[in-house]
Amino acid sequence: MDKRLLRKWLKAGYMEQGCLFPTEAGTPQGGIISPVLANLALDGLQQPLESLFTTAREARAAKVHLVRYADDFVITGSSKELLETKVKPAVAEFLRERGLTLSETKTRITHVNQGFDFLGWNVRMHRSMLLIQPSKRNTKAFLGKVRQALKDLRAASQATVIDTLNPILRGWANYHRSQMATRTFTRCDHHIWSALWRWAVRRHPNKRKRWIKQRYFQCLQGRDWRFGEKDKLLLCLGEVRKRKHTKIAGEANPYDPAFDDYFSTRLAARMLQTLEDRKRLRWLWRFQGGICPVCNQLITAESGWHLHHVLPRRLGGSDTMSNLVLLHENCHRQVHAKKKPTFVGGLLRNE
Repeated sequence: MDKRLLRKWLKAGYMEQGCLFPTEAGTPQGGIISPVLANLALDGLQQPLESLFTTAREARAAKVHLVRYADDFVITGSSKELLETKVKPAVAEFLRERGLTLSETKTRITHVNQGFDFLGWNVRMHRSMLLIQPSKRNTKAFLGKVRQALKDLRAASQATVIDTLNPILRGWANYHRSQMATRTFTRCDHHIWSALWRWAVRRHPNKRKRWIKQRYFQCLQGRDWRFGEKDKLLLCLGEVRKRKHTKIAGEANPYDPAFDDYFSTRLAARMLQTLEDRKRLRWLWRFQGGICPVCNQLITAESGWHLHHVLPRRLGGSDTMSNLVLLHENCHRQVHAKKKPTFVGGLLRNE
C-alpha cells in the first residue's frame, strides 16, 4: 500500500448519517488498522539483518532468520552473544529510524531448549526435534471460553449449544491444525466432554445417568459419547486432520500483476486441499482447469461450488463423470433459470 495514500486515509475522518467527522485522535490500540500500520512500519526488517554478514557462508553459520506477524516477531540466531551484540542493536536502529522503540519488557533472549510462546504456540527443542504446540496459556483461554459459553447457555436447547460451540471449536482447531496439536486436541476433547456432561446433569438432577447419556450423547461410526441431536453434531477436535501451512512469499503483492500466477497457484493448492477426500470433485476440478464454464472464473474454496448434472436425473441423467460439471453456486442457479442447458465439447452452453 502507498504510504501517502495511507496517510491521507488516516486523516480523512469518517462519515456518519451524512455528516463528516474529522479525525482528532490517533489509532486505538488493537484497532482493525493496527496490523496494517505495523506491517508498514516493520516492512524491510529482513534487509538490515542480512547486511550484518558479508558472505553467504557467514550468514548460514549465524542462522539469523526473521518470523513476523504484524508487530510480533521472533529472530533466531546461533548464539546469545550474536543476538545481543549484533542483532538487537540492528533492530533497535531500524525501529529508531521509524520513531519506534524496542520494548525491553517484552523482548527477551532465550534458548530454544527452554522454549517460548509465540502467536498462541509454544516453540521448543526436545532432543533433536523442534516441537510447535498450542501453548498452555492459549489452550486454557480456549477451554475457559467454552466453559463460559456453556454457563451462559444453561437454559438453552442442545441444538443451540451445538450451533454456538461449533464455530468456536472449528476456528480454534483450524488455527492450530498446521502444527503438532493432536495430543492437545485429545486433551481438550476430554475437558469439553466433562463440561458437557456437567451441563447435561445440571439440567436433569432427578434423572439417572443412563437416561442422560441416551438423551444427549450418541454412538456414531464406532465412537461413543458424541454430543449430538438428530442431524446436529458437536465437532470433535480429535477428528481434525493436520494440514501443512504454506508460508506466503514476503515480496508477494496481490495487487501486482506480476504475482498473478503465484496467487493463482496458491488458490489452486488450497482448493485441492479442500477437495482432498472427494476424488470425483478433484478430477472434475482438474479437468476443467479450475474454471467455471459459465463465467470463466476460478472455482476456489472461498467462492464455493456446486456439482451440476448436465442432464437432470429426473430426465434419466446418470452420475457418470460425462454428465457432471463443477459450477459456482450462483452460476448453477443461473443455468437452471435458463432453458435447455447442454454440455458440448467440455463446455456448458445454454440454448
